[in-house]
Amino acid sequence: MDAEGLAMRGVLIRHLVMPGGLDETRSILQWIASELGTDTYINIMGQYRPTGRVCAEHYPEINRRPSSTELREAYEIAAELGLTRLDERRRFF
Repeated sequence: MDAEGLAMRGVLIRHLVMPGGLDETRSILQWIASELGTDTYINIMGQYRPTGRVCAEHYPEINRRPSSTELREAYEIAAELGLTRLDERRRFF
């Protein structure tokens, strides 16, 4: 990282938290921790927005943004797994 926090080299994994998808988030973060290591840099993202065919009629299970509780829990899962290099610049809760 340079003085302004810009990555100059390395790997950044971006994980998009989906509404109702914390089981998947846990599985993904467990895989990262066990296979890549707990010092892997991760950006947990809460930017999902339903668009296109996603509506109450089509795909109602993802017809909402992830809640602040779900995002908080995603960060808690990461902490439980020992993942410490989380992008903390923009938390959405």
